[in-house]
Amino acid sequence: MAATGSEKQGTKAFYVSTPIYYVNDAPHLGHAYTTVAGDVLARWHRQRGEKVWYLTGTDEHGQKIMRTAEANNVTPQAWCDKLVEESWKPLWEHLNIRNDDFIRTTEKRHTDRVQEFVQDLYDKDEIYKGGYEGPYCVGCEEYKLPGDLIESEDGTKLCPIHKRPVELLKEENYFFKLSAYGPKLLEFYEANPGFIQPESARNEVLNFVRQGLQDLSISRSTFDWGVPVPWDEKHVIYVWVDALLNYATAVGYNENPEKFEQTFPADVHLVGKDILRFHAVIWPAMLMAQGLPLPGRVVANGWLMVGGEKMSKSNLTGIKPQDLTSHFGVDAYRWYFLRAITFGSDGSFSWEDFSARYTSELANDYGNLASRVAAMIGKYYGSTLPAAEADGDAEQAVKDGLARAVAEADRLIGDELDFQGGILAIFDFVKQVNGYITEQEPWKVAKDDSPEGRARLATILYTAAESLRGVAVLLNAVMPVTSQSLWGSLGAEAGLGELEAQRVQDAGRWGQLPAGATVTKGAVLFPRLEEKAA
Repeated sequence: MAATGSEKQGTKAFYVSTPIYYVNDAPHLGHAYTTVAGDVLARWHRQRGEKVWYLTGTDEHGQKIMRTAEANNVTPQAWCDKLVEESWKPLWEHLNIRNDDFIRTTEKRHTDRVQEFVQDLYDKDEIYKGGYEGPYCVGCEEYKLPGDLIESEDGTKLCPIHKRPVELLKEENYFFKLSAYGPKLLEFYEANPGFIQPESARNEVLNFVRQGLQDLSISRSTFDWGVPVPWDEKHVIYVWVDALLNYATAVGYNENPEKFEQTFPADVHLVGKDILRFHAVIWPAMLMAQGLPLPGRVVANGWLMVGGEKMSKSNLTGIKPQDLTSHFGVDAYRWYFLRAITFGSDGSFSWEDFSARYTSELANDYGNLASRVAAMIGKYYGSTLPAAEADGDAEQAVKDGLARAVAEADRLIGDELDFQGGILAIFDFVKQVNGYITEQEPWKVAKDDSPEGRARLATILYTAAESLRGVAVLLNAVMPVTSQSLWGSLGAEAGLGELEAQRVQDAGRWGQLPAGATVTKGAVLFPRLEEKAA
């Protein structure tokens, strides 16, 4: 399991990966959902003071890519180059994804290492030559078991994910002795119950492996868009074997031993549930065969659904993230899917739900709180933050609330990958601060010019501003742009330094915002939607 916030990370980086995405088309909300989740987790661990490595990238080999390129009258490499440079990388930049590396499976640093890895397995007698015949889904790039298929109304066998007919393939292939690793995998799962998450995903994998594993075809000979099998170049390496190895090749496998030792294996592989078996069965078996350490966790997120269908281009339900960011903003986009959907479960997206949550929680609860506090400090103290002089039980309740929010959010987001729960803990505190201001009525206290009245007003406004300082730190991983804006408006930079350097676990330490700081009312953090549309 990954180290908790109270444990030292040591010299090894906290290594987070997304799947490498298939570049048969432009990215949609489902791709961005996993990538934003990984970015939030990586940013959170950076603000724990840990060394972090966040990897994403693209999967560029296989029959599906070849056919898509042919349909567009370009070479597979040209198609991949175009999609990566014009769609994938620009979107991650647009969404403020702070990945440390972007791996492409057509890069020489990857393909050479893939050949070496597979050659090693062949030399160890872990690979043999044989034949195979069975139903194959080009969309999944996977042979299907007959029991996995569904039937159309006319009796045609369909892939259950893509709902398209499978192809019956028969070819001579090389096979990895996956069946030999069933008992070893079950033993590993038993010893590491947190390896596969959530529990429903773990149960699915356990049931699959207990039924007995078949040896894995690790080459294809009916097309040539892939990494050549080093001892038999009439074959190319199966795209999933090629793809899974990115998690090793990107961090120096067989090339940079020091980096590899300080990074590998991944602490968290984030994957879609439709590719869970590749990551929780095939990948660890390959690593066992090579004598390499296994990942800390494989965490399967659910599907984003539209109209009851998994969001994908093939189902015509793909929605571009830019369709939403242009209306709601990038930070709200990053927040919404992690706030609205339990990570690991399927979730339905609707424009109406996004609008309602944005208005209620971001604009009204959070954004309005920041604006009100800055406005009152400007009105009553000329934008200079006063010192708290009359703390009482009400202030202690707020201090306790912040400490509780920090502890809960750090545990839920940093350790349990419960993004929704962690965000809710933070916003429960935002609601508490709003309630505190409503109860204390600083606009009424301001009418009392006595020393006691002035001391009370100063205390209320300092308490509210210091609360916002803690919130800015806690929400920085989720909403970095608005958090930085709030940080600057609180005058924190002069007395506290850069927001990125603030430790999550220290966010609840009260009194860090220095009295005398200049508090300014900047741009509204979350403009009301009717204003954005005007």
